[in-house]
Amino acid sequence: MILEQLTVGSMAVCCYIVGCEETRKAAVIDPGGEEQLILAVCQKHELTVESIICTHGHPDHVCANAKLKEATGAAIIMHEAEEEFFGRQDIIGYFSMLGLPFSPPADKTVKDGDVIEVGKVQLKVIHSPGHTPGGICLYAAPNLFAGDTLFVGGVGRTDFPGGDTKQLLATIKERVLTLPAETVVWPGHGYGGARSTVGEEARSNPFLTGGW
Repeated sequence: MILEQLTVGSMAVCCYIVGCEETRKAAVIDPGGEEQLILAVCQKHELTVESIICTHGHPDHVCANAKLKEATGAAIIMHEAEEEFFGRQDIIGYFSMLGLPFSPPADKTVKDGDVIEVGKVQLKVIHSPGHTPGGICLYAAPNLFAGDTLFVGGVGRTDFPGGDTKQLLATIKERVLTLPAETVVWPGHGYGGARSTVGEEARSNPFLTGGW
């Protein structure tokens, strides 16, 4: 698997390029700006972008979706609950305060347990509500693309509309910490570091150990 982590946009989103070494097909996870940089990295690896995957719909994570789709023709993919939530006018109005473009409508929606194929790479969808209703993590052993569900030493905020602290912590403990300890956690922001492991977060993340 080809894997590139880029920090993009005004809110320093961790965007991921996942490519199949054999077919050269690729997915871009959370293009939060700087689409020209994303496209340049894809070109460097001779990758064809076929999908744009949203771990969630907050504008800082999807603000380059439209331009990236225009440049590549890739399909926008998000959880079915996220498509519905971010289609609401009250939610659009609230998050317009960020001053960033929203994503165009999804071309395809997914649910928990679905598999997104990137060439011969398979990304399993793990529904991870709590930060947003339709947030997802993407698992391709040994890698977990966690979006804003889990950071290095932290967790996603829950004070925005659709957030639920109890639900988020339950999601992490029941759906993330049950993965193998050596699973590499790739977060949606590098606040505490660029990556970690499930085992390390279970041992030391204060939000998960009761130390906060």
